Amino acid sequence: MKLQKIGLSGLISILPTLTVGEFRFIPNSQFKILNSQALAQTQAQRKAEADRLFKQGIQQYQISQFQAALQSWQQALIIYREIKDRQSEGAALGSLGIAYLNLGDYAKGIEYAQQWLAIAREIKDRQSEGAALGSLGIAYLSLDDYAKAIEYTQQWLAIAREIKDRQSEGKALGNLGNAYFSLGDYAKAIEYAQQQLAIAREIKDRQSEGAALGNLGLAYRNLGDYAKAIEYAQQHLAIAREIKDRDSEGNALGNLGSAYDNLGNYAKAIEYQQQSLAIAREIKDRRSEGKSLGNLGIAYRNLGDYAKAIEYAQQHLAIAREIKDRQSEGIALGNLGNAYRNLGDYAKAIEYTQQQLAVAREIKDRDSEGGALNNLGLALYKSGDLPAAEKNLLDSIKVLESLRAGLDDANKVSIFETQTNPYLILQQVFIARKKTNDALEIAERGRARAFVELLASRLAPSASVPTTINPPNIQQIQKIAKEQNATLVEYSTIWNEALYIWVIKPTGEITFRSVDLKSLDINLPEATEGTRVSAATGRRGLNEQDTALAEMIRGTREALGVSAGDTANKQTANPPASTPANSRIIYPKLQQSYQLLIQPIADLLPTDPNAPVIFIPHKSLFLVPFVALQDPTGQYLIEKHTILTAPAIQILDLTRRSRQKVRQLSLQNNLVIGNPIMPKIGNPPRQLAPLPGSEQEAITIAQLLNTKPITGSQATKASIVQQMLKARIIHLATHGLLNEVKRRDLPGAIALAPSGNDDGLLTSSEILDLKLNAELVVLSACNTGRGKLTGDGVLGLSRALISAGVSSIIVSLWLVPDEPTAELMAEFYRQLQKNPNKAQALRQAMLMTMKMHPTPQDWAAFTLIGEAE
Repeated sequence: MKLQKIGLSGLISILPTLTVGEFRFIPNSQFKILNSQALAQTQAQRKAEADRLFKQGIQQYQISQFQAALQSWQQALIIYREIKDRQSEGAALGSLGIAYLNLGDYAKGIEYAQQWLAIAREIKDRQSEGAALGSLGIAYLSLDDYAKAIEYTQQWLAIAREIKDRQSEGKALGNLGNAYFSLGDYAKAIEYAQQQLAIAREIKDRQSEGAALGNLGLAYRNLGDYAKAIEYAQQHLAIAREIKDRDSEGNALGNLGSAYDNLGNYAKAIEYQQQSLAIAREIKDRRSEGKSLGNLGIAYRNLGDYAKAIEYAQQHLAIAREIKDRQSEGIALGNLGNAYRNLGDYAKAIEYTQQQLAVAREIKDRDSEGGALNNLGLALYKSGDLPAAEKNLLDSIKVLESLRAGLDDANKVSIFETQTNPYLILQQVFIARKKTNDALEIAERGRARAFVELLASRLAPSASVPTTINPPNIQQIQKIAKEQNATLVEYSTIWNEALYIWVIKPTGEITFRSVDLKSLDINLPEATEGTRVSAATGRRGLNEQDTALAEMIRGTREALGVSAGDTANKQTANPPASTPANSRIIYPKLQQSYQLLIQPIADLLPTDPNAPVIFIPHKSLFLVPFVALQDPTGQYLIEKHTILTAPAIQILDLTRRSRQKVRQLSLQNNLVIGNPIMPKIGNPPRQLAPLPGSEQEAITIAQLLNTKPITGSQATKASIVQQMLKARIIHLATHGLLNEVKRRDLPGAIALAPSGNDDGLLTSSEILDLKLNAELVVLSACNTGRGKLTGDGVLGLSRALISAGVSSIIVSLWLVPDEPTAELMAEFYRQLQKNPNKAQALRQAMLMTMKMHPTPQDWAAFTLIGEAE
């Protein structure tokens, strides 16, 4: 899909301005006219008529009377040629070319643009030469010949900069962004669109400003950032309506519809697409008409109305073939394939999807190629052809991974959210073929890739080292288990269908177990692999929060009284009613989670309680308090095992390297902060409540770590950040914020004392930019282990700290009460003095704390991520 239908009317504005010939009244007394004078007057009259026709064509074009505009410009062209006005002839040719492009007749559009280019070069008119090159770039972009499109547009950009034509420079940048978007290079697409937007605002070009906003919206939609996509599309729509640009208004409405479709709001999607379709038909824009029909088909397919989906897709296909729009033809074929797959007609699904794949490869549309391969693999899997399914899904993964190259961390995370399908389906194929180790490799390959690449780049000896790192194979996974001397447990949730579990022992032995999730007694609509997948990309819009497993985890947290853990008040946690010491509380929800997550592999876990078990969760499983899961007798998992967590097996290899790097520095300083003067948050601003219990916690722990606590007004953000850079152990007893603070799309912040111009909030994005050398950071605060759940793991404070160089962190999964937390933390450091193994020290601290505070809410919130030693 293009970023938008090119605003061809905008190119009209850069055509050479034509002045109407002047007429002078000559008195009769002076009426002595030579033949040459009569000829000149005739020439002037003819030019005036041609200019009138030319301007009339522009007016007709601007109100979408395209056929009338063509006639006016054709008449003007004849006259310009008669009077040998080469510059005006070129302008007429250029206008005709633009009109034919808008009508979908790309061959004629190119023909006229090439004639215009020849004249511009002949008369050395650099502005017209640039405009003609830009018109050719648009034509080849419409034909999906991206190499030629980029070549012509770069020539246009060079000329615009040479002659200091800012408006043309902005348009050229926008069209380069379009080309790179179509190639799947979203980083470059956003870069060019932002440059276009800056120029448009500088020169107050509202139409180009709207186009740039539309382009940004579509780029972010393809990256999976639907909130930003809607924000930009709404700004585009407002400008289009303000300047009465019906073409752009239709595009903006269509883009809003597509974003709402991705979010699963099909009623809004259909409403916007129908408005877009009405405008396209009103202005006789066949390409946009086809696009709106296709998008309506996708919305109806997602609603399960496959007959309507097929009807709209067929109309879309007919228009695409009529105007020779190959990319739209491929999308329509893919939509038909998806609809027939949903109907169980796999033969037709495969036939249409193979046609879509052929088109995508012919026009070198990598994004659509990856989606077609995914959809073809799914259809083949459903039809029972497992070897062919495996090949196509692997090819899909390779193509989609190539689209992530060059993106920054945030955009890698966003785009991966739209690319998870082939990883999940391929795991199913491998399991069906009894290739369980291959399925493990794909499960690992399909998680935390952006995190792995970010951490690898931070650990690289120089910035010149590539930030891409290959996912681990089975031998490397076994090596990591051996180096950690731990049992690794990796989970993979396959929608509402299955939970895959691999157990990798330190010896290298790998065992696979599977759990049927369809048997979960949770009342949710059924989700299948093909749900909400766009034809072009194979992307899935199913929210993780819609799955039965996620619902069960919510129930588990509610049973503990920790479900509403998003607020920022450490001391107001609401524990269950007090229970006598040493009594055993039975939580049916914790037992249900144990039965699902642990019972299938219980026989594979170590019998030695000091032997570490590292859980690698997936999606909503990051919210599971593994330490508190109860077996049928009511025994907690922490009573049997020493427990850690990690976002991916490969992250363990990188945190180990980070730990080795820290050891070489031999840092001695310890940093303990408690109850700083609290900052203000919200609108209107409100000051966070003080935490006197956290201050006492800091005093106690500082004594254990042989340092002085930093509290109150001394714990300023500016001062603490500088001290963090030199600290070996960092303990922060303060408020942790989750959804209240989000910078650079990263949730999470630590409350410190404000000073000067800073607000006292140390955010995840700021931590990400630090270079820390601490071997341990303890966030004794609320919700510090939570964040935005993604295929890349949890985006928040924990990810930021590990990326900043910390090899081990202790974070919380909910609001933690002051008194039990202070006792647990003090016991943790006492145990750490006896035994440098952090995981074993945390386990012993939990066991001691539960004796006095037996409810899991009081002792089970914290988890260790990273290195045990």
